[in-house]
Amino acid sequence: MGFLIAGIVLSVLFVVYLFLVMPQRADKAKFAPFQGLMAAHRGLYEKDQSVPENSLEAFRRAAENGYGVELDVQLSKDGAVVVFHDDTVDRMTTEKGRVDSFTLEELQAMPLKGTAHRMPLFTDVMAVLDGKSPTIVELKSTPNYHELCEKTLAILRTLKGPYCVESFDPRIVRWFYKNAPDLVRGQLTEAYSYWRKEGHLPVWRCLLMHTLFINFLTHPQFIAFGRGHRPLCMLLGRRLGAKTVFWTERPDSDHETLAKRYDCRIFEHCRPETHYRA
Repeated sequence: MGFLIAGIVLSVLFVVYLFLVMPQRADKAKFAPFQGLMAAHRGLYEKDQSVPENSLEAFRRAAENGYGVELDVQLSKDGAVVVFHDDTVDRMTTEKGRVDSFTLEELQAMPLKGTAHRMPLFTDVMAVLDGKSPTIVELKSTPNYHELCEKTLAILRTLKGPYCVESFDPRIVRWFYKNAPDLVRGQLTEAYSYWRKEGHLPVWRCLLMHTLFINFLTHPQFIAFGRGHRPLCMLLGRRLGAKTVFWTERPDSDHETLAKRYDCRIFEHCRPETHYRA
């Protein structure tokens, strides 16, 4: 009797686990432009930032070399959708402060790493790409994420060419599930140890993001995974029909292993010879 009860309990727990981590099966036709894609991380920029990351020139170079692109969007103080990675301008400019504390005019007056390049609008980047490069759009976490989602979606709806959306913020992924279910969407995550190393999230949130127990709310069609050992939920997610994306592949990465494990890879500081996997 004890073994029977234990078996029932384990079965129930497994069903609950499956419910929590269940992704949405990716539509093969919609994901097709990203299958085997090598996407330039923040554009095809130079390691020394002589061509800065997330600059118009970096995206132009990616498109000209036949790569897809990955980029980051967030809001300026006056509500413009700009392409920039960090929460603050400190690393990429001589100014200091949060991106959303500056107006668009102020942001575009700041040289990126001392070059002639400036922080671009999302619309300007997409005009440069002109539908030539499949684009992975990462929406940055922000308190007014609703506004960012609404404005980003409005821009995306005007564009040609393949694109998908992703975010570390489950609220953003869920927003697109509820408001734009036709778009391919993904959940960004990484191993627990790296979530803890960042130091700004409590243990419970690190565990939640590592285990992806939020999938039942967000229904991601792909999981974008970074550093560390892949968690069980990611391996299981692929078995259940979700696609997988790796970030960020570099010259010293095990390219062959990554090609076998992931459907799409985001790279930087190298020039992959094969853009699409056969």
